[in-house]
Amino acid sequence: MTDAADAEVRDGRDLYVEHCASCHGAELQGQPEWRSPDKGGLYLAPPHDESGHTWQHDDSMLTDYITRGGQAVVDDMNVSFTSGMPDFGMVLTDSEITAILDYIKSTWPDRIRATQAQRSQDAWVD
Repeated sequence: MTDAADAEVRDGRDLYVEHCASCHGAELQGQPEWRSPDKGGLYLAPPHDESGHTWQHDDSMLTDYITRGGQAVVDDMNVSFTSGMPDFGMVLTDSEITAILDYIKSTWPDRIRATQAQRSQDAWVD
């Protein structure tokens, strides 16, 4: 990584700790029982490490989910799902969201980073 890329990942980690870790965990581990809804039907925060599903989504979807909040995105997709993910579009800039995602991706093994990068590229082409 270049010094600039290293700095962006560090900035992304700081932003992640400030805005995301309270739900998704300081070590990106997510909340226990995240795969099943709670008693109220709300799905808890998933992990952002390789054990979760974050890497299965392209950059555009992840950015949209952070910007508009989970419920707005899943509603637009006509998915029956109750998301607790708040919107951060008025809190974080686009570059801050990108830095957070870059930090999260920096923790993934090479094979998962490559898979997610390909999904992002394929989505861009579509």
